[in-house]
Amino acid sequence: MTARKNHLDTVAILLLLACCLFWGFQQVLVKATLAEVPPVFQASIRFAGATLLLWAWCRWRGIKLLAADGSLGAGLLAGGLFSIEFAFLYVGLQHTSASRLTVFLYTSPFWVAALLPLWVKSEKLRVVQWVGLACAFAAVGFALREGFSAGGASTWVGDVLALVAGMFWGLTTVVIRASSLAKVSAEKLLFYQVAVSAGVLPFVSMALGEQWVWTFSPFSITSLLLQTVVGAFASYLTWMWMLGHYPTTKISVFVFLTPLFALLFGALWLKEAVTPSLLAALLLVAVGIILVNRKPVT
Repeated sequence: MTARKNHLDTVAILLLLACCLFWGFQQVLVKATLAEVPPVFQASIRFAGATLLLWAWCRWRGIKLLAADGSLGAGLLAGGLFSIEFAFLYVGLQHTSASRLTVFLYTSPFWVAALLPLWVKSEKLRVVQWVGLACAFAAVGFALREGFSAGGASTWVGDVLALVAGMFWGLTTVVIRASSLAKVSAEKLLFYQVAVSAGVLPFVSMALGEQWVWTFSPFSITSLLLQTVVGAFASYLTWMWMLGHYPTTKISVFVFLTPLFALLFGALWLKEAVTPSLLAALLLVAVGIILVNRKPVT
């Protein structure tokens, strides 16, 4: 077993940059595909494909996904929360820009910081983390105010849906860290999430009355392949592998790059507006993430 490292080496930094770059691009890609494929149906295809890829990967690597280890209940719960997150996220893209949505989604670390101490007493918030949470609150205020005032009739709906998606992402993380899932392999942890999502999201799509399409353009095929192979399989598996081999606090600081990349791709590709309020919110989210994940001085 490879020893856990206490610093980020070149490999880790390059992998983190690649993941964050793609995640920022992915939000814009999903929004650009909405004209051809309904949002939750997109997510259904994405996670069904990722489930098959992960199953094949584990068979090839000899990793047992169905062995009894006491994690089933927590795994199903985490998978359910994960699927709800993506339902809110994909529907939210119908109402707000990809860059705005990503800023709200990445309030997730603040939900974790606020909720985890309720179950893990050793995670009690320090003063610097309270400051980080205050930055997050200010960021949400900046961005929501803009959505209510000048962002358009439905922009605030998408903003709120993205904020709720961030909350469910945070709840998923809390379940993982406060349960037996903290001890399972990265592959099994990811399998719980993508497999449950693959089972739940088609029913959510039907409940929303989405029209399922089976004739795809070259663009939508490329989009769905990227979302599935790179997004839901390779990048998530890479991220979970890194969490098991590198310091979590140092890795987590990199996540603030994702909203930045989403803002850049959204402006360049979809011509989304980059407003002072959105930039202020992005900056406050970045500062807040750094403070919330800052290790205590010993």
